[in-house]
Amino acid sequence: MDKLVSLRAFVKVVELGSFSEAGRQLRLSRSAVSKYVGELEHSLGVQLLNRTTRHAAPNENGQAYFERALGILAEIDAADQAVSHLQSTPRGLLRVNAPMSFGTLKLGPAIADFMERNPELRIQLVLSDEQVDPVQGGFDVTLRIADLESSSLIARKIVAVERIICAAPSYLSRHGVPNHPSELRDHAALTYGFLLTGNQWKLTGADGRDHWINPAWQLCANNAEVLRDAAIKGRGIALLPEFIAGAALRAGELRSVLDDYKAPPLALYAIYPPTQHLAVKVRLFIDFLVERFSSGSEGRVGSSGQN
Repeated sequence: MDKLVSLRAFVKVVELGSFSEAGRQLRLSRSAVSKYVGELEHSLGVQLLNRTTRHAAPNENGQAYFERALGILAEIDAADQAVSHLQSTPRGLLRVNAPMSFGTLKLGPAIADFMERNPELRIQLVLSDEQVDPVQGGFDVTLRIADLESSSLIARKIVAVERIICAAPSYLSRHGVPNHPSELRDHAALTYGFLLTGNQWKLTGADGRDHWINPAWQLCANNAEVLRDAAIKGRGIALLPEFIAGAALRAGELRSVLDDYKAPPLALYAIYPPTQHLAVKVRLFIDFLVERFSSGSEGRVGSSGQN
């Protein structure tokens, strides 16, 4: 027995005094309404209505039950409306996990603007370069710049992230400028070793040929700002995101090399658990990030991909 359907059928019969009229308003047949009320009476072990061929009225037990049922249905309707309102208005707590460098360099200003648009929303941002489990961590949205493994989670691509091969002028003056990917094997590499390809670098030339290089690394880190700082100090050649290396390139602290070869772009993804009804706060946040970073505006991620 569907208790809620039976309650609604009983209340409507009492309000209208008729099984037929109750059926018309509920868009059910008279026999279906009678069946629901009968099941309710059977489950309670008492008769609730006095019936005639044309009319139905509550007896003493029925009247007391009717008054309680009205309150129960009102509470259910209020709960439904509250949830529906939450689904139409972003409010409450939004928990976001993101990589450290991306969070400090790009996401911070974006979140401040998102908060201005959605003043009733509270945001808890956790920055970490660890590959956290979004479900176990209790995050509504997890942002990753990576080449993703297959997963039961939903991943929405926000923007491609290009990568640049670069080194300090001081390093290049001491060790020479590589002209072909194979020459990277003779250089010290600064690598981000937490991708599916590990420490291997894949570079594609203008002719479309792929070159897989496993350079001799001197530093392996899970944070690209660390690799950038080491590159600036002349410790080796790094494959870095533009949003991390861009300022140093423009200042002349780093210099791009092998410009005719490109590493396959990674992407910024928003990851969240599968759900039939995506919370409006999650949908609006992801839509905002797409608008922010893929529009070519000042907030654009631009290049590259590591955390």
